[in-house]
Amino acid sequence: MLQADWLFIIGAGCLFLLLGVGAIFWDWREQKTYYDAIVSRRDTREYLEHYPQRPQFGALKIGGWIALAIGFIMLIMGGVFWLWG
Repeated sequence: MLQADWLFIIGAGCLFLLLGVGAIFWDWREQKTYYDAIVSRRDTREYLEHYPQRPQFGALKIGGWIALAIGFIMLIMGGVFWLWG
């Protein structure tokens, strides 16, 4: 492959890293905002029992970690082949 192809893979890896960090930060902010809003209410049963479950918090975090893993793999793979090419 051409060096430009490997540089594209490295750039895509950086993009995945940024997306992963952004998703993890977004999850943290959404969860904090949600629980801060519930604490201010009189009925804190939902806050204390975490019922009903809110899957979007975990989904954002998992998606962020997956994007980080893909980004690191792409960076390593692109860097190795760029140096060999």
